[in-house]
Amino acid sequence: MNWEQIIPLFKNRKIVVAEMQGHGRTADIPRALSYENMADDISELLKHLHIDSADILGYSMGGGVAFQMGIRHPEQVKKLVIVSGAYKHDGWWPETEKTFATMTADMFKGSPLEDAYKALSPHPEKFNEFFTKTMSIDLKPYDWTEDVRKMDIPILMLLGDADGIRYEHANELMRMKGGAKMGDFGEMSTSRMAILPGTTHIGMMARSSWWIPMAEEFLDNKKEPGVFME
Repeated sequence: MNWEQIIPLFKNRKIVVAEMQGHGRTADIPRALSYENMADDISELLKHLHIDSADILGYSMGGGVAFQMGIRHPEQVKKLVIVSGAYKHDGWWPETEKTFATMTADMFKGSPLEDAYKALSPHPEKFNEFFTKTMSIDLKPYDWTEDVRKMDIPILMLLGDADGIRYEHANELMRMKGGAKMGDFGEMSTSRMAILPGTTHIGMMARSSWWIPMAEEFLDNKKEPGVFME
């Protein structure tokens, strides 16, 4: 529902689109769903495809996976593009965090989300289990600040001005990467941040014609492989 409209907008790039554990056509396995585990999956996927390194782009949950790729497998990462993703639990607005704890599969009965799951999943009858397991990764605190600070990887942080991600969270990232200051009088950071006006968390997907040119310019239009995650 998201990436099929977005992928064609990227020009002259080799793209690998990964359906994560339990998502899309990828069956779930008896393993905890975590950002760390999913990053390890992407690492192994790149090895399987004989891709030494790639630019990594992740949206929402995929943004957390992308951060973990940079933390756990930096040798495989050229640049990171984070779309509405967080590197610590309180990177989300407090009201967003509270919403995570109240969401249930029943709220999405008959929705395009459930329809897509049932149409693609090897186990269409397990939508409830899938939903509960997916939400579980954001119900416990996590904080990767120090690991992200140590990463020597350029990052483009993209979010909406009505997103679930706090502005301060993105600004903190820029400060860690030598930005969030006037660049006219000194060297600019290799990392970047953009806040899209009039844009919600889900609305970031509808604003792809705005942020994809930013992402392509950030990636310098190099014809190198990329991995997208949701």
